Amino acid sequence: MNILCGYNVNIDSVYRISGAEFTELLDEIAGNKITGNEEEEEEEEELGKEEGESGKGKKKGVRSTASLTRAEILDKIENPPGIINSLSDFAAGLAYCMKNGLGAEWLVQEPLVFDFLKGRYLEKSLVRMGGNAGIMANVLSELGAFQVIPNIAVPSKSQLSLFSKKAIYFPGMAGKKPCSSDSPAMLARQNKDPIHFVFDFTDGDIFSLFGEEIRIPRENRFIATFDELNLRLFINPAFEAYALQHIRKMDGALISGFHILLENYPEGTTYPDRIEKALSELRAWKTRNKKLAIHVELGHFSSRRMARDVFLKFAEVADSLGMNEEELAMLYSLHGLPPEAIIKRDAETLAKAALALASEHGLSRLLIHTREFGLSVFRENSGQKAPEFEALEFGIRAAAAFAASGKLKGRDFVEKTTASLPRSNFGKARVGEFLKAFEGAPYREGAFAHSGGYTLCLLPTLLCENPVSTVGLGDTFTASFFLRGLELRVQA
Repeated sequence: MNILCGYNVNIDSVYRISGAEFTELLDEIAGNKITGNEEEEEEEEELGKEEGESGKGKKKGVRSTASLTRAEILDKIENPPGIINSLSDFAAGLAYCMKNGLGAEWLVQEPLVFDFLKGRYLEKSLVRMGGNAGIMANVLSELGAFQVIPNIAVPSKSQLSLFSKKAIYFPGMAGKKPCSSDSPAMLARQNKDPIHFVFDFTDGDIFSLFGEEIRIPRENRFIATFDELNLRLFINPAFEAYALQHIRKMDGALISGFHILLENYPEGTTYPDRIEKALSELRAWKTRNKKLAIHVELGHFSSRRMARDVFLKFAEVADSLGMNEEELAMLYSLHGLPPEAIIKRDAETLAKAALALASEHGLSRLLIHTREFGLSVFRENSGQKAPEFEALEFGIRAAAAFAASGKLKGRDFVEKTTASLPRSNFGKARVGEFLKAFEGAPYREGAFAHSGGYTLCLLPTLLCENPVSTVGLGDTFTASFFLRGLELRVQA
């Protein structure tokens, strides 16, 4: 299979933060432990020198964030800003996710916060491939795709080194810097590697929120993203030219990265301006290759309006769309089902919401991935449930293998790594709910049903007790499901 991967590729700095460490961080940011001693002043001066500013200027910037009050942080936990312009924004975002067991990705717009995170966490983090497109490209390469072509905004040595060595092809990009017509101020900063700081936290761990003891209800992650070009949906000219020239040889395209767009940009453009180029590119591909299978993966948007607009735009051109339960909940204005029940992974509500989106917008396929089960809703075709379940199972096993080991090394590795992993008990219980709600039938370890011209297939996931990381599991599931589905359709 020859597959294009656009558009967001970056570097992930993955760090597992404990409840005790986060408690200390909260106290520091709230000003309880940052007292202005000589060691801290020297560190602030060094940070200032690195940026070509005086230590005094940097010190003032850092101290303005460090002196924020507990009340400000608590207010931001209750009313999440969704972006990071200060250390209090960062602390509130991480606290919000840890307190509720949720996952989220917020953009870092303040360079001083980026410097703080880089200085404090990068060296002690696991540095690996990041970005939906980058992760999915590596999954495809490791699991048997013939050629995978990724869009890379910043093809630096460190970024290129993180790609799989099996099937990735860089179309004339190695060692070259990206071209862009964006503002000079942005261009001056684009040589910085795009780093997404991923903070994993553990189910059952405890932290103190200024004296209130909080037990984390579910393992998940919070991502603080500093990424100039990807947040503008930058399409590298080398990728753009190669894709159009060779599109007739391509079997599929995995498209993502829209969730990190901004509503407005300093030069006056907006996110609809940014996605229009991508839409035009996808339409051009489809015109030249009508058999090209295009899957668009959504992501955690900063606003419901953006999520809705992106879904509606790409539903017109994509063969399939994918998302997790939280992203499905954000689209409640389109499907009308209670978001609270969807986030709790109530099988009936979640499946009805997915079915409503697929049927009302004429989708060929809608894929939902959660920690406990995968759900595929696709246009009814007699005899097709078996390959759909096979693709779901392949995606589930690949994601479980990556969770258990932090790597993928081919299909045999996936099978061996997941051979003894149990099915999610929560997922198995949802099978019963699904069967009752849709009058479905059991199939293998899951269930299927027919409704309104669509087939729904639900399959519990495999879980490991102590995952190496929770980051990238949805992308791993999606890419492997997509690859196996392409293979099965070609064989048929």
